[in-house]
Amino acid sequence: MEGLIVHAGAQRVGRQDLLALPTPEATETHHPIAHAKLVETILESLAFRQLEVVRDEYAVTSDGMRLFGFLEVNIEHNGVRLAFALRNSHDKSFSLGIVAGYRVFVCDNLAFSGEFSALARKHTKNVELVEVVGVGVDRVQRHFQKVQVQIDAWRGFELADAQAKAVIYDAFIIGNLDAPKKLAKDVHSNYFDPQHDEFRDRNFWSLSNAFTSAFKTLEPVRQMEATAALPKFLAAYN
Repeated sequence: MEGLIVHAGAQRVGRQDLLALPTPEATETHHPIAHAKLVETILESLAFRQLEVVRDEYAVTSDGMRLFGFLEVNIEHNGVRLAFALRNSHDKSFSLGIVAGYRVFVCDNLAFSGEFSALARKHTKNVELVEVVGVGVDRVQRHFQKVQVQIDAWRGFELADAQAKAVIYDAFIIGNLDAPKKLAKDVHSNYFDPQHDEFRDRNFWSLSNAFTSAFKTLEPVRQMEATAALPKFLAAYN
């Protein structure tokens, strides 16, 4: 699962609902950024770079102090689409942050994961929002080019059956991957008997998707944790 996960008390809202949320007065050390203004600035920065948001989701805590958001944009490479996750707080619980990649999560339990960080800034009076968001989006575009290279490399990394079985064994029997051992059989089935034609090639990309498809049987937070742990585990094999 990529996207916004809400299970710790926040409520999903629409983009327009953000406009009605109050923003606390600034202090000498903390200058809150209006949730609606942050989202508006991100959207404008994306549009300036000819990037279109094709899906967006938002949630706020009951007091309106914390915002969590997910945006998917129209950059796609071999079926993989670039996405952003963002969070913002008025109660000093965390800094303004944006992460991005092709497996991106944000949760109201404060879990926050992506292939790379686009922006992490404290709420100080020196934050020029348009500038820092623009720099972050530019950074995302550069990094996603590297992600595309990695995806192509994984598609070209053919695996012998014994190699694939060894990776699955290391993940669940040795326990090198933080994921339930019961999923070993599902990953094996997804790889050696895939349900989708695009994953029939015996390569590292297909193996990666065999793992993430198996994770979809987990409850949302556990699924997010397992998916976030997967890239580091797989990096040891390529």
